[in-house]
Amino acid sequence: MTSLIPPNPTTLVEAAAAVRTGETTATELVSECLDRIESCDGQVQAFVSVQACEALERAAELDSLAESGQFAGPLHGIPVAIKDIVDVAGLPTAAGVSIESVAATTGRPQPAKQDAALVSRLKQAGAVLIGKTVTTAFACFDPPPTKNPHDLNRTPGGSSSGSAAAVATGMCLAAIGSQTGGSITRPAAFCGVAGAKPSLGRVPCAGVVPISEHLDHPGPIAHGVADLAAMLDVLISHLPGDPTSNDTPHPGLIAALASMPGTSPRLGRLGGLFAEKADADTTAALDHSLSTWEAAGARVSQPGLPPGFDEVLEHHRIVLVAGLAANHQQYYPDHADEYPEGLGGLVAEGLDFRMTRFIEARRHQMQLGADILDCFSECDVLVCPAAVGGAPDTSTTGDPSMNAPWSYTGLPTVSFPIGKTDQGMPLAVQLVGRPNGESGLFQAAAWCEDTLRAAQMS
Repeated sequence: MTSLIPPNPTTLVEAAAAVRTGETTATELVSECLDRIESCDGQVQAFVSVQACEALERAAELDSLAESGQFAGPLHGIPVAIKDIVDVAGLPTAAGVSIESVAATTGRPQPAKQDAALVSRLKQAGAVLIGKTVTTAFACFDPPPTKNPHDLNRTPGGSSSGSAAAVATGMCLAAIGSQTGGSITRPAAFCGVAGAKPSLGRVPCAGVVPISEHLDHPGPIAHGVADLAAMLDVLISHLPGDPTSNDTPHPGLIAALASMPGTSPRLGRLGGLFAEKADADTTAALDHSLSTWEAAGARVSQPGLPPGFDEVLEHHRIVLVAGLAANHQQYYPDHADEYPEGLGGLVAEGLDFRMTRFIEARRHQMQLGADILDCFSECDVLVCPAAVGGAPDTSTTGDPSMNAPWSYTGLPTVSFPIGKTDQGMPLAVQLVGRPNGESGLFQAAAWCEDTLRAAQMS
């Protein structure tokens, strides 16, 4: 039987370089991923649909271009999967429920008539879209059909369940996820891969099914920090006319990794809920990682969390359910029986809120977003677990409390594996940067990832 987890997976950066040197082709990369889908997806159930013929046709076009010495862009020939809350022209967007409910709640036609902004950028960069991946219902908390490839009796996390599982199994080299609570970081952590949530508004949400606009962050899942950087260099952009789009200039993350600072990073280990909720395996893995980084020259401090941080999960939930209610208020009342239990409960909760509670939560959100900057006075990045522990069983998607504060404050995060539980399930760390500070965050994350890898090999 084919192993669900490839022992030495090809990274996006390696594959992109091999395409340019002629060591491999887009067709070979796509064919390898399609073979993995054929071998693995019957068990893992990561994909809603696979566009095999279209992917092979596009790969052949890209190979013809490469034979003439030309390349479409930095992702030339890279097979990428798209979470099924993101529009791809000609394909339905079901968001884990049905195309009818998506059409009714978003007002967008089905199948999609045009690509989401981020999909357009991926195509322009030469990526090959290989399929659409499973999401939990409207990217919330109801468990998905997708299984964790490390243990089929455990959850892959949510809501970017299929995206994380597809990357972990080698069914694609990178995938698009989205995060409103912990939906990029937690699945990536549970599946043993890397995830990045950019600053709020850095990746346009146009063409992405809205969950709660004050919290929604599209972002990539891949095999490592450099792969995430390559993806975000394509995805980050300003969309004029979109009030949620962030117009901060983007100098480039691959360029930032090529010009690493000569000093080791200053790391701020967070306490509070991040220490209280983490289980023993997670705490031990984080302790070991921080000791390794400190021995290699990193300076580790323990910044205090700002006033009001103990209310972050409560207020995050208010903003989340209020956004859901706003997006579902026309459809839900007459179709409540069509909603899964968890999603329906969240929408109903939001519809019962008084406006004053939402306004109070938004004020708290903006104030905490400003106050959290004090944590960076003596450190470059904040460090905390990516999840409270290893993946639990399939009755849940896991606890998002390690991630929701960063969706709430809009700060960028990067997560990558740092160990395993006694049962062999992946554990991960989460690094948090300043607002729009992706360059410094990725430099620190790359240093930490490389240092751990070197220590493991020595």
